[in-house]
Amino acid sequence: MPRQPEVWKYDLGDGWEALAGKTDADNDVLSLKTARPNDLWFHVHGMPGSHVILQGPDGLKPDNSIVKAAASIAAWHSKARNAGTVPVSCTESKHVSKPRRAKPGTVTIRKEKTVKVRPGLPC
Repeated sequence: MPRQPEVWKYDLGDGWEALAGKTDADNDVLSLKTARPNDLWFHVHGMPGSHVILQGPDGLKPDNSIVKAAASIAAWHSKARNAGTVPVSCTESKHVSKPRRAKPGTVTIRKEKTVKVRPGLPC
């Protein structure tokens, strides 16, 4: 059975949950094995930090407030935690891949959007 990643879990309401990896190895498992193709994937832009997966009810798209909440979690679990507004990359999980021989936690992404948020956790 594949290893389950160690994650922080955040309930965002209405059936939405954000999962943030605790280590580079957890980020790999979360991004490449746990995430479903249409889940949204988040990572702070250009700095070390957790990979965050947004999972919700099948077939539903998250509204803007849910997307911003997940992006804020990614910013919080990064080196930018104490910054003001932070750019966070977002894409569907199916656009996340691992380069050959890349170290744990390193991925490449395509079709990304940038969400600008303040680092924070849901209340």
